Order: sequence, then structure tokens, then C-alpha cells
Amino acid sequence: MAAAEAVGAPASLLSLDPQLQREFQDKVLRVRSGRGTKHEKLTPGVIYLGHIPRGLYEPQLQEYFSQFGTVTRLRLSRSKKTGDSKGYGFVEFESDEVAKIVADTMNNYLFCERLLKCEFMPPEKVHENLFRGSEKTFRKPSHPAVKRYNKKRTPQEKTRMTERLLKNEKRLRKRLAEKGIDYDFPGFAAQMPQKKKNVSNSNANLNISVNSQDPTPVCTPTALERRKSQPAEGDEDEITIKLPPTSVKNTAQKTKKTMKLQKKIHPKKRK
Repeated sequence: MAAAEAVGAPASLLSLDPQLQREFQDKVLRVRSGRGTKHEKLTPGVIYLGHIPRGLYEPQLQEYFSQFGTVTRLRLSRSKKTGDSKGYGFVEFESDEVAKIVADTMNNYLFCERLLKCEFMPPEKVHENLFRGSEKTFRKPSHPAVKRYNKKRTPQEKTRMTERLLKNEKRLRKRLAEKGIDYDFPGFAAQMPQKKKNVSNSNANLNISVNSQDPTPVCTPTALERRKSQPAEGDEDEITIKLPPTSVKNTAQKTKKTMKLQKKIHPKKRK
């Protein structure tokens, strides 16, 4: 009888679903009597946000979406290299009913000259590590990608970078060949300087023919020096005439000129 009176006490309260009226009344009795939990467990709901305008970051999004309900977690996707927003994020509300209302209300909403995309994500599609690290304050990287790319590198760092690029390119070509794709491209390998061929062996072979009677005599500097050093065939006694150096010629010419000038200035007296 007491149980019936207890059940009939909150008769003025009605459930939205008539079939769940009994369960709703029991829940109200537990909450009023204090026998229930302090906070009723609510199923959280997550929404996906797309086309987020520039200039809206975690504090602005938190403040804006808190007007719909309690926001438990928020994740704005950012670039690890530059630290800028990628234009999409995820918001978790305390109740999934609130998340559904937000998704229906804010989808295709014109927000800062952009159509905001808002979709409700089912619980099975929400990854367990989706909001990992979202409670931390984001800090932009101290060395963005542009500064890291343009920094001065040592020769060892340059060689390591080129080896890494060529290795990745080789792996890509292998994957294309395994999938049966016949596609060839120059890539980084074509930009690499070609290795110098061994020229010593070729020069050695070219310098072999020194004789003037060969069909194709070689005219390399070393061959010409050898040819000058060797005597010509058929000339047993070769006469070589050595000319005086140019310095001796110049001095002789100067002395002749001075003697002529002296004769003109001081002519001999006739007796």
C-alpha cells in the first residue's frame, strides 16, 4: 500500500513517452528521496564542425557553443608545422540530446561569411583518443616549417636529407610496380649530379698511339710532349739550332740604337 502511495505521489508529472511513464515515476521518486546517484548519468554527444572561420580558436568556440549546453571537451584540429587551424574540429556536450539539437540548428548556418557544417557523430564512430590532449593549452611551434626548411645545413645534414628523399622515392616506385602501374617520372634522382666516369683509363688508352704513321695520331698534350722528345725516324744525326733568348735580343737591339745616336750627336772631326 505504501509502495502504491509512493508511486502515485508524483502523479502530476508525465513522461514524454506514455509507455515509459512507470519508469519515469520511479526515477523521480529516487531523485526526490535521495536514494539515487548525485548526478544522473547522461550519455555524452559529439558533433563535428567543419568550415570553421579563421580567427575562431578554442576559447571562442567554447564560449559560443556553451550557450546551447554544457561543453565537456573541445578539440580544434591544428597544423603541427605552422600551428594554424585546419578549419574543422569536434565538440562534446554533456548530453547527446543537446548535441543533436546543436547539429540540427547550426548545420549550414552562415557564420562569418562561411556556411558552418555541423553533424552529430554516433557513439560507435567516436574514437577513444579523439580528445586526447585537448585539455592542454595549445602553443605554436617555436620553429615553423619554413624556418626549418630554410635554415643553413651542414654537408652531413644535406647528404642525409638527399638520401632520405631518394629512399622514399625508391619506395614509391616499388609500390607502383607492385600494383602494376606503369608510370615513370624523373623525380629527385634526375636532379642529382651524375657521377664522373673514370677518365684515367681512357686517357691511358688514348696516349698509346704516338707514332706519326698511325692512321689517327693522337694530339693530346702528353702525346705532343712525347713526340717532341723522341727523334724523327730516318734522321740519325739531327742538328738542333738554339736561338738566343728574347732578353738577349732586346739588349743587343738597344745597344745598336744607342751607338747610332751617339754617332749622330758626336760626329768625327776631319783632319
